[in-house]
Amino acid sequence: MTRRHALTATAGVLLASTPGRAEAADAPVVTLLDDFAAAWNRHDVDGLMACMTSDCVFEAAAGKDAAGARHEGAAAVRTAYAAVFTTYADARWNNPRHFVAGDRAVSEWTFTGTTSAGAKVEMNGCDIFTLAGGKIAVKNSYRKQRTA
Repeated sequence: MTRRHALTATAGVLLASTPGRAEAADAPVVTLLDDFAAAWNRHDVDGLMACMTSDCVFEAAAGKDAAGARHEGAAAVRTAYAAVFTTYADARWNNPRHFVAGDRAVSEWTFTGTTSAGAKVEMNGCDIFTLAGGKIAVKNSYRKQRTA
């Protein structure tokens, strides 16, 4: 890749990620991500799965592997999503912000919740999505968490 091509590609990503600069073609993806965020805040597993492809993958931020726990297929993803609501009965993903670049998208958010043991949790995080057919094929989560 030439320096000129690299600069052009970088400028395109920066424009796509600038709040208020979403391309008209990105509007359906932003709507999908808004719907997905709203379903999380409703604790609506059916609503979440309606945003996902049938062969979806969820890569959780936590798990035994360096990449977190990987859940493959709609049944496994559904179970993993439901477990989040069991762990955090009052879970909220606040102030979601999205940007789109081709078949990839990112949502940034601030998570708040209380564990079943009563511990308050607050963290910033993001999801990196791979899109296919107007739905989410892969949700890869990352987060920062405060220490006590």
